[in-house]
Amino acid sequence: MQFETLSVTLEDHIATLRLNRPEKANAMNATMWEEIRKAFRWVDETPEARVAILQGEGKLFTAGIDLTMLMGLNAQIQNDCDGRTREGLRRVILDLQDTLTSMERCRKPVMVAIHGACVGGGIDMITCADMRYASADAYFTIKEIDIGMTADVGTLQRLPRLIGDGMARELAYTGRNFTAEEAREMHLVNRVFASREELYAGVREIAATIAAKSPLSIRGTKEMITYARDHTVADGLNYIATWNAAMLMSKDLGEAMAANASRRKPAFKD
Repeated sequence: MQFETLSVTLEDHIATLRLNRPEKANAMNATMWEEIRKAFRWVDETPEARVAILQGEGKLFTAGIDLTMLMGLNAQIQNDCDGRTREGLRRVILDLQDTLTSMERCRKPVMVAIHGACVGGGIDMITCADMRYASADAYFTIKEIDIGMTADVGTLQRLPRLIGDGMARELAYTGRNFTAEEAREMHLVNRVFASREELYAGVREIAATIAAKSPLSIRGTKEMITYARDHTVADGLNYIATWNAAMLMSKDLGEAMAANASRRKPAFKD
C-alpha cells in the first residue's frame, strides 16, 4: 500500500509498518492518524500478513501528536453553538482513540520496536500493541501533563493494566522521562536490545517464530487474551469454550499433529 506518512512492506508473512516523517521526528499529524488506521485494517484483511511490526524512521520513534494539528483543532470544530463545538471536539477525540484501537482490533499480533524518544501520543500508541521492545537508547514520556492537558487517547486507560496503578500515576502526574531499562523493569517493554540494529533483528526473529505458527490459532489466542483482560475469568472460560467449539477442528490442527508426528515443519494456510 502507498502512504504519505508511513512506509509498509510485507515479506515472509511479516508486515513492517514504519512511521515515516523523520524530518518532523515522526510527529503524528492528521494524515498519519488516518493512515495508521488504514494500515492496520490492511494488515487485518490481508491473509498473507500473519504478524505486524511497527517502528519509526529517523532518529526517534515518535515525538507524539503534532502540535500544529492540536492548534488547528479549534477551527475544525468551531460552531456558533457552544454545545455543538464541544460535541465536535468529543467526536475528534473518539476518532483518534479509534485510530489507535485499530492496532488492538487487528486480529494479527502487533509488535512495536522503539528507539530514541517515545513521547506523548507515542505512549498511547504503543500501549495498544501486543508486545513492545526497545533499544537501550530509548526513553519514554507521558508529555501531556506538561502542555496542560490530560492524556485522552488511551494511555491512562491501558498503561495501568500493563505496569500497575502506582507507577502509571507517577509517570502521568510528573511527565518525567523514563529509560528503556526502567520500562523493562515495570513490564512496559518485554526486552531491551543494545542497539537499534539488534532491536530490529531481534524483533523480526520473534515475529518469524509467530508467523510460523497456525494463523487461526494465533488469531484466536490474541482474541482470548484481549477479551480476558476486560472480563471475568468465568466470562473468559465461557468464551474460549464457545470459540474452540467453532474453531478447534480446523485443518491447522491436523497439519500440526501430522508435522509433529513426522518431525517436519508444519505448513499452514494463511
